[in-house]
Amino acid sequence: MRIGILEDEATQKAIYKLLLASTQYEYEIYDSIASFQHAIKYERYDLLLIDWILPDGTAENTLKWIRENLGWDIPVICVTSCNDESDVVKVLNLGADDYFVKSVKHFELLARIQSLLRRAQAKQPQVLHFGPYEINQQNQEIAVSGKTVELTQKEFELANYLFRNPNKLLSRVHLLEKIWSLMAEVDTRTIDTHISRLRRKLKFSESSWDIQTVYGYGYRLISTT
Repeated sequence: MRIGILEDEATQKAIYKLLLASTQYEYEIYDSIASFQHAIKYERYDLLLIDWILPDGTAENTLKWIRENLGWDIPVICVTSCNDESDVVKVLNLGADDYFVKSVKHFELLARIQSLLRRAQAKQPQVLHFGPYEINQQNQEIAVSGKTVELTQKEFELANYLFRNPNKLLSRVHLLEKIWSLMAEVDTRTIDTHISRLRRKLKFSESSWDIQTVYGYGYRLISTT
């Protein structure tokens, strides 16, 4: 599970690092609204933790953008120094799932992060449909026009991840870390080889979906219609 964090204060960032070090969650910390919004356009996170007041503005427009572009499934927690009731109501009405006032109780925050992630996982559909493709999460199978395709475990995991993130640009490094749990120095041709196999096995050339190559960066699953 990956957590995207928007926070500029060094002390608070150190607290998050210490807190999340005791978990298996992956995370990235951004210290400006601009860098955070750029990242979430291209990287997938399972939960977002955002400070409300940053040097380059407030996170109000960021929260609006998240709900308009990423939908309502991704959990968002806001952390701020403002504790006025009207501020709390505003943040929640804009789409935050939870709200904390600094100084946050660290283990309570971790418990709420875990609770929101469990809830989000439980809401994920077990079967996805994309045109002729049926992706069965429980059986870890993909069928094309009703016929099950023989895939390796990693091929299924990669295809499943792409189908769960349609139209989202995913870097090779991100895919290596997510599917293989490997860092950037590992040869990224591993990804290219698996993508080539998926294109052939899943017959993308014959369907209305395809895996687009963004040269020098990565891939994204797109509709060709």
